[in-house]
Amino acid sequence: MATTKWTLDPTHSEVLFKVKHLMITNVTGSFPVIKAEIETDGTDFSKGKVSFTADVTSVTTNNEQRDGHLKGADFFEVDKFPTIEFESTSLDIKNGKVKGNLTIKGITKPVTLDAEFHGTNKDPWGNEKAGFSVSGKIQRKDWDLNWNAALETGGVLVSDDVKISADVQFVKAA
Repeated sequence: MATTKWTLDPTHSEVLFKVKHLMITNVTGSFPVIKAEIETDGTDFSKGKVSFTADVTSVTTNNEQRDGHLKGADFFEVDKFPTIEFESTSLDIKNGKVKGNLTIKGITKPVTLDAEFHGTNKDPWGNEKAGFSVSGKIQRKDWDLNWNAALETGGVLVSDDVKISADVQFVKAA
């Protein structure tokens, strides 16, 4: 069967992360500049191969000072490591899982995320689209994102757990 390429429609997609702040609330951030592609056999996503790249310099948490801190040496070191990348090793639509290798700060680790395929549909201009939701949790210290501060009441300023969620739409290449 012929390989089909699907490219990310960034205007109908978002990639978010959440971390616990002060151990009492979540701070949400996003990567507005992302690229992704899925290669499938025909339109069979169960054997798809996913690749994803986020431009870390685009990270936003709606706080300029915090965004600058995230881009610096304490976290992402965007001067040395300007992207986060993911390459799938398997996409299991039936069981709702995507497995692959996540690279942050030059460190590559395997991850398994929940993935929900929402199907395909044609937009008003005849473009075939496919929709997915992806979610999961990683430990930021696994990628050398170690900065933290102890709180005088106990605990830490930023949780180790990072929740990831994405709602993404792909368009079938002509």
